Amino acid sequence: MAPTERDGRDGYLAFVESHQHRLLRAAYLICGNQHQAEDLLQDALLKLALRWASVRDGDPSAYVRTILYRDAVSWWRRRRREWLSAAPPDRVTHDRDGALRLTLHDALSLLPPRQRAVLVLRYYEDLTEVATAEALGVTVGTVKSQCHAALRRLREVAPDLARDAQPRQGSADLATGLEVNP
Repeated sequence: MAPTERDGRDGYLAFVESHQHRLLRAAYLICGNQHQAEDLLQDALLKLALRWASVRDGDPSAYVRTILYRDAVSWWRRRRREWLSAAPPDRVTHDRDGALRLTLHDALSLLPPRQRAVLVLRYYEDLTEVATAEALGVTVGTVKSQCHAALRRLREVAPDLARDAQPRQGSADLATGLEVNP
């Protein structure tokens, strides 16, 4: 029996409900602004809805991620000189993880959009180099070089991140990616 229009709508809605939070976090990491991330995700989900019949049997989340990253770069190119920022927090926290998160956020905002996209795809989304290249529409070599340059730049602008990437005594040897290719 051929899938009905109602089945397609239900499948789309189920996909959006189960993936929207992760995709919103990825969009935020790419653009660094909550409102812009919401706009990017809304546009990407609209584009997905228009192509749902042809995408639903494949990997719709990869399709949406590709739209997110390409639209973020396009947005950046159009508004190259304008940087949006959220209001600063009312009080300073002394939470170590919070401070690292803010340091990482600030460091990511200093990277060009393609380098930021490569880092988010490789280390946050945990995609392979090949999958990252496909999502961004570039070669694997470009992914490698952009990743190398982005990690080098992160070490320059945020040396605290590289120090925290080293395993602490008694902790498991978890690699964060900041310690590779010194």
